[in-house]
Amino acid sequence: MLALVAASCQSQDNKPQPTFVSNDRALSTAAMPARAAQRHFIEFRSRYALTYGHSYVIFGRLNQAGRMVNPEVAGLAPKSDDPNVYVLGHLAPVPATTGWTDGDLEDAYRSASWRVLVTEAEYRKVVASIRKLQASSPLWHASLYNCNAFVADIARSMGYKTPGTWLRPQQFITKLREMNGG
Repeated sequence: MLALVAASCQSQDNKPQPTFVSNDRALSTAAMPARAAQRHFIEFRSRYALTYGHSYVIFGRLNQAGRMVNPEVAGLAPKSDDPNVYVLGHLAPVPATTGWTDGDLEDAYRSASWRVLVTEAEYRKVVASIRKLQASSPLWHASLYNCNAFVADIARSMGYKTPGTWLRPQQFITKLREMNGG
């Protein structure tokens, strides 16, 4: 099992990837103002961290200028800030948190992102899936159920194809976008 964990951490992160936005067609800019029918978004994101990084989703509404208004975060990470709990989570499941973690909303730490613009009805459906997933994900394990697996479950609830969950978070988010035409 340790060999699997070690093998999954051997690649290096790339420089930060640009922000991508998709709706009914692939777009290459995040600054695009939102259309009235698509003022809601789900953003798949990764950020740098002391080890191999973290993947999560940010979701909410956009204002007229296309900026986030009161965004929410959902991700899976060890519940404790104690590094020993994080290390233990590579050997056995540990208690998890499914919300915001330090650095999630700071652009300086973002390594990749893909924002999907959705209608209000689509948004409500995805948020219901996120809430259900948050309520049923009490444990984190680096190899068995990690932040990428949590994000993959959200992406699949939206009908997206997902890459393997043993990629580094930056590679996972980039591959997720590429696999789905974003």
